Amino acid sequence: MKVIPVPCLSDNYAYVLVDTEGKQVAVIDPVEPEKVLKHVEALGMELTALLTTHHHADHSAGNNEVAKAKPGLEIYGGDSRIPSMTKQLKDGEEFTFGSLHVRAIQTFGHTTSSICYYVQDKHNDERVVFTGDTLFVGGCGRLFEGTPQDMYDSLNVKLAALPRDTKVYAGHEYTNSNFKFARSVDGDNSDLIAKAVRCAALPITMPSTIGEELDTNPFMRVDQPALQKATGKTDPVEVLAAVRKMKDNF
Repeated sequence: MKVIPVPCLSDNYAYVLVDTEGKQVAVIDPVEPEKVLKHVEALGMELTALLTTHHHADHSAGNNEVAKAKPGLEIYGGDSRIPSMTKQLKDGEEFTFGSLHVRAIQTFGHTTSSICYYVQDKHNDERVVFTGDTLFVGGCGRLFEGTPQDMYDSLNVKLAALPRDTKVYAGHEYTNSNFKFARSVDGDNSDLIAKAVRCAALPITMPSTIGEELDTNPFMRVDQPALQKATGKTDPVEVLAAVRKMKDNF
């Protein structure tokens, strides 16, 4: 399995997912189709799937063009707002893409159309998750269509349960600004400090891992004393709500 990040717009990421065993390609959120399809063509493999993380236009606006360019393409998504969708996924639904195994994780909070795609390459013992605008490196999405409880469940119940070595590919390059905020509420976290320094020198900070996010992301550390102290709250959901509000105004 190989993942190719494709920077799009001002700070978005689309991704090309390569099944190196089955010689097939999927694309994730190809908002600038020409850029993404250029990578697909260079690989010389068949494009068989398009995975949409949520309906916002900066992620899904390329779907129609890709669908026209590749008739018969399976286009996955979380609700009826996904353009050109051919398959609406339920939470926990599983499917195969070539030799790769994919599980849809419904992650409410940012939108009610949000799906994270957990992909396993069992031949090579590798696993990745495409998190759209639910989980960022060092942050999470704004709560446009969900509650703090929704985002808590998405981050700290569902995504936190994935193996620590799962690579995380998020929908935006927000890492350095996220870390500036994270250090304002969790400033004594040595793992956070080290990762912030490391990422500051990188033009592309993907991938992270679930383990690194559990150790450094304030929205996945809402049960920790430092975050409770910063917010004056002890209930993890209330901590997340407070941290999100603080980030919105940072």
